[in-house]
Order: sequence, then structure tokens, then C-alpha cells
Amino acid sequence: MKSIRTYLIVAIVILGISVVSVSAQTSGSSVLLENKVSKELRKLPYYGVFDHIAFEVEGSTVMLYGKVLNGINRKNAENYIKDIDGVSEVVNNIEILSGSSFDNSIRRRTVRAFYNSGSLYRYLQGPNPPVRIIVDGGRLILFGYMSNRGDIRLANIVAQGVPGTFGVTNNLELDSK
Repeated sequence: MKSIRTYLIVAIVILGISVVSVSAQTSGSSVLLENKVSKELRKLPYYGVFDHIAFEVEGSTVMLYGKVLNGINRKNAENYIKDIDGVSEVVNNIEILSGSSFDNSIRRRTVRAFYNSGSLYRYLQGPNPPVRIIVDGGRLILFGYMSNRGDIRLANIVAQGVPGTFGVTNNLELDSK
């Protein structure tokens, strides 16, 4: 009787240890998959300052969401992600933005305002700029990362000063690097 109880306790301990190690492996593989997805999205050839793509990883399923100006970015994002090892399914919830002349004029005015503001132009430069400008039906949404809180506040002030916008949503975050 005593030996059965000992075996039972040993089995429970071994089972508990194996469950913990499986859980640790799953979270490690999830982080690895997130890094791969992020790297692939940065490779999109037509991904610009007027596009914002984000993702979530649940197991081996990647859910894409955001808004893009060009429909090719929506299709390319899905195609780039589905070829990654470890991805079994891609759920593409990326919306295509209106290319209306009204929204395009707000986009141009916003970029011009950022360039004329002094220090904000650097956030719009390069092949993968850290700030994204989304205009959807006259509403201006800022996404991305800035190096300090002063620049985030200035970007909000500059965006609110762009004529023709129906409102500004500032989703800029402080860069942790």
C-alpha cells in the first residue's frame, strides 16, 4: 500500500514537471513565431507611411489586422505570413482604405505638417518609418513609436492642426529601445 502511494506521488510530480516544460516550450515558440511574423511584415515592398498592419499569434494561427492604402499590401501580407514555418492559418482582417481625393489631401497635408514641424520629419523617413499616418473618412489616426513624450505631444498638436480632418486619434507610443 505504501509503495503504491509512493509511485502515485512520483507519477504526479513527473506529470507536473512535464506540463510545466510543455507550457514553457509553447510560450517560447510563440515568441519565436511573433518575431518571424514581424520580420516578414517589415519586408513588404509597398508598405509605407500610410499603411498600418498589426498581428496577433494564437498557437499556430496568425491574425492580421490594420488598414492599408493599397490592396496589394493586404494580399502580400497574407502571402508572406502563410509561408512561415509554424503557421497553419492566417486570418486576414486588414481593411483597404479609401483612396478618395479628400482623404489623399489630408494625407498630403499631414506629411507636409510633420516635415514643417522641425523635429518630426525624421519619424517619416526611411523604408520602414516608425510612424504611420492613417486617414479613414476624414479621421486621422497616428500609429507607431517615438523616442520621447515631447515628440508624441507635438505630433498630436501638429495632427490636430491639419485642416479638413474630422478628428485625430493618437495611438503613438514611447519607443522602449
